[in-house]
Amino acid sequence: MGMEHVVRFPGEASPDLRRVMGLLAEHNFPVQMRMVDGELTMPDEAPPAGWKEIRLGTPSGMVTLVRRGQELHVVTWGNADDPMQRAWNAVAWAVAKAGQGEVLRPEGPMSPGDFRASAPFPETLTR
Repeated sequence: MGMEHVVRFPGEASPDLRRVMGLLAEHNFPVQMRMVDGELTMPDEAPPAGWKEIRLGTPSGMVTLVRRGQELHVVTWGNADDPMQRAWNAVAWAVAKAGQGEVLRPEGPMSPGDFRASAPFPETLTR
């Protein structure tokens, strides 16, 4: 069983993955693409336009991005430890920020800035 953040975008397209990865790299939290739609990939490859699922390697473990319409689901293991949950939050924030989306939370939709202020993040993203 996994945990997921759902990010909704105002348009039909999710953000360019290079923008997401760039935002994280700007905060010294590099991620690498590991798989696209079940196929191994090179970390620096651009994903095809119609991708459905991407697995990103973070310093703490794997985070999966799943496209569903105007939403991108950011998924990690249900038993993720604290550093992994922080990485999961960081990826969700970057996805929302890059796509001008909102993170859907039980208390209501949150802007990327509000989400970042309310959830635990890796130390490099809290500075």
